[in-house]
Amino acid sequence: MGNKKVVIIDDDEAFLEGLEKTLSASGYDPLVVTDPLSAVEIAIEKKPDVILLELRMPCKNGFELADEMNRALETQSIPIIAMSEFFKEESFSLMNLCMNLCGIKKYLKKPLHPLEVISAIEDVIKEKGDLWQR
Repeated sequence: MGNKKVVIIDDDEAFLEGLEKTLSASGYDPLVVTDPLSAVEIAIEKKPDVILLELRMPCKNGFELADEMNRALETQSIPIIAMSEFFKEESFSLMNLCMNLCGIKKYLKKPLHPLEVISAIEDVIKEKGDLWQR
C-alpha cells in the first residue's frame, strides 16, 4: 500500500526540517509546503492522507486554508490537524469553534513532541477509515 502521505503547511523552515525528518523516520511520506498561497493546489495535486497545518502564517492563515480545503471536493475528505503556539488556554473555546467550522479534526500545541504528532496522525487516519467502513 505504501507510505501514508502527509502534507505539512508551515512557514517556519527550521521547524519543518525537524518535523519532516520525524515523519520520514516513522514511515510517512512528508511533503513540505512553505507558501500558504499554493497550499490548496498542492493538496489537490498530491492527495495526501493527512494535512498538518500551522494556523498562524502570513498572507493566508490556517483557518482560511482549512476552510478552502473543506469546501473543495478534492480535499474535503482529507483530515486536517492544526498546529500552533499562538493560542492561549483562555481563547481555546473560541479557537475550537473556529476549527470545527473549518473542518479541522485535531489541534496540536507547539512545541510538538514527535510521539504526539504520530499519535494524532494515526488517530485521524483511523477515524477516516472507520467512517468509510460505516
